[in-house]
Amino acid sequence: MLMHTRERGQGLVEYALILVLVAIVVIAVLMLLGPIIGNVFSKINSSLNK
Repeated sequence: MLMHTRERGQGLVEYALILVLVAIVVIAVLMLLGPIIGNVFSKINSSLNK
């Protein structure tokens, strides 16, 4: 029974590590694409105001 608890804890740690890695990738992509997306919205906004 003690072994089963350790395996469950190990599984939770693995899921947590995967979530952290996914979060880091998402943040990196948003940091890279954020200015590009902002420029696109600025261009659309300026063209609509003309």
